[in-house]
Amino acid sequence: MQRKDVTDQHYSAFTAYLQTNAGIVLGEGKRYLVKSRLTSLLFETGMDDINDLIDKVLSGRDRQLTQMAIDALTTNETLWFRDNYPFDLLKSTLFASMTQKKSSLTMWSAACSSGQEPYSIAMTYKEYLQSHPSKSFRLSIVATDLSSKMIARCKLGEYDELSLSRGGLTPERRKRFFTETGEGTLKVVDDLSRLIQFKQHNLLDGRMPGQTFDMIFCRNVLIYFSPEVKAKLLQLFAASLSPGGILFLGASESITGASEYFNMVRCSPGLYYQLK
Repeated sequence: MQRKDVTDQHYSAFTAYLQTNAGIVLGEGKRYLVKSRLTSLLFETGMDDINDLIDKVLSGRDRQLTQMAIDALTTNETLWFRDNYPFDLLKSTLFASMTQKKSSLTMWSAACSSGQEPYSIAMTYKEYLQSHPSKSFRLSIVATDLSSKMIARCKLGEYDELSLSRGGLTPERRKRFFTETGEGTLKVVDDLSRLIQFKQHNLLDGRMPGQTFDMIFCRNVLIYFSPEVKAKLLQLFAASLSPGGILFLGASESITGASEYFNMVRCSPGLYYQLK
């Protein structure tokens, strides 16, 4: 018989472990989330007691189980063209202004989850080139996530109807940028996927080695972190941007604690942050 109730001691120890190793802050009100996500691991691992599972994760002896537990608590589904305005700004002003003196741009989609954000950026780039035939520049996108499971899903590039229905994926985009697999899913075309390099990366480990970026998307991620970790990550992004580089955060996020690095640029609609 499975035991699925998490003791106070195990909950405190596990959430402290998550905060240290993934930066994720889970208060007492998230106990139900920990229970539901870890219960699924009981079935996968064949274990009977959720507290024994937590003990095994905390021991660090089973790296695969540890990664599975972190994946279970940090995996979030995202949307195609979330909030629209960042992608509209790319097409209306930013692609043009940022390539006046450059023939290529590099972008980082940080904490890319299941891949909708970097693929949306790639679609926006292709649409821009189609509507501006006289413009020509190269775009390379690095997309990272803590979860190895999510990165594998991103690389596969296959999405079911539920995933495809969430966000701003128009019928025209579905027709142009996806092909049917014959198994009830659509697969991103190679013309998009070759623009993106997917990598597993923990933001708490610091900047991407040897890389600087013209633009960083880290949207609806900072809300999960403590103020101290948020400040650390904003400093990381500042150090990872090239001069004049641009940072997009989520609609409810701000640069509190790192305003010395960025200027806020208000648009209509939306805003972004530019490296000072």
